[in-house]
Amino acid sequence: MSSSKFVALLLFVTLLFGASLAQLSENFYDKSCPRLPNIVRAAVKKAIETDIRAGAKLIRLHFHDCFVNGCDGSVLLEDAPGIDSELNSPGNQGIQGLEIVDAIKSAVEAECPGVVSCADILAQASKDSVDVQGGPSWRVLYGRRDSRIANKTGADLGLASPFETLVELKAKFAAVGLGTTDLVALSGAHTFGRSRCQFFSHRFANFNETGRPDPTLDPNYRRFLERVCSAGPDTRANFDPTTPDVFDKNYYSNLQVGKGLLQSDQELFSTPGADTIAIVNSFAAREGTFFKEFRQSMINMGNIRPLTGRQGEIRRNCRRVNTARGSGEEGHDVM
Repeated sequence: MSSSKFVALLLFVTLLFGASLAQLSENFYDKSCPRLPNIVRAAVKKAIETDIRAGAKLIRLHFHDCFVNGCDGSVLLEDAPGIDSELNSPGNQGIQGLEIVDAIKSAVEAECPGVVSCADILAQASKDSVDVQGGPSWRVLYGRRDSRIANKTGADLGLASPFETLVELKAKFAAVGLGTTDLVALSGAHTFGRSRCQFFSHRFANFNETGRPDPTLDPNYRRFLERVCSAGPDTRANFDPTTPDVFDKNYYSNLQVGKGLLQSDQELFSTPGADTIAIVNSFAAREGTFFKEFRQSMINMGNIRPLTGRQGEIRRNCRRVNTARGSGEEGHDVM
């Protein structure tokens, strides 16, 4: 890409994201659904009480929503006539939590029918998932509307992979207007949750066709993971082997000693000469620094290309577009 084209693209992205930010508001539901934050938080806490992985599931859905067509709830759409679900994408393989979103949506609809989008529910639920488990809090901006389409091709190409290099990860973040600090901060969501062995077992022996293990993986940690994964490729291991169910800075401390679970995690610290190393070190040294940057990066991500105004719809069922024709929030029939 020529320098002039790059500058033009950068200007376009800056204008796009600036406009998006201006269209969302902390006060969007103050009159139409004033108890929304309380309703969602109660539902998230209930989900975590019965499933410690619930918070990690919810934040992953928000991530994977925003990286494809922006934060529009499209990741939640299942296959239907005219809809090739993003859930079919390799990047969404094994993604879970739709039933948790259904429960939250049901609670919201009971008090504020037809008002709150599924995209906004994902944004609020992600914030609650983090602070309920010890992480930072922030004021969520609202006003997103739900997409009437999915984009499986966009999911195939745009979602970050656990097998990618730092260069590839940076490119995917840059494509949605997020920078290096956003990449490192948002990767910190792996301070809780689990991953299946099939996404990291390639690091054990013949890494990158070398016939040897990934040299950035601590040998003792590797042997521990090999024992865990002996039960099969769908066995899950904690992202954080130290405090697996608490949202804290230990993700970064683990990277410093070769205990990043995924290749894409460890790339942040073990890529020679990378500018991400200093950021990892700063987050590992002071949790407040991580929390501050994570909070801002979640806001940045949450403002990627939202549908607003009369765009899209307010889905009644987060897994389906509305089928009744009509104006405004009633949506349209895709048949």
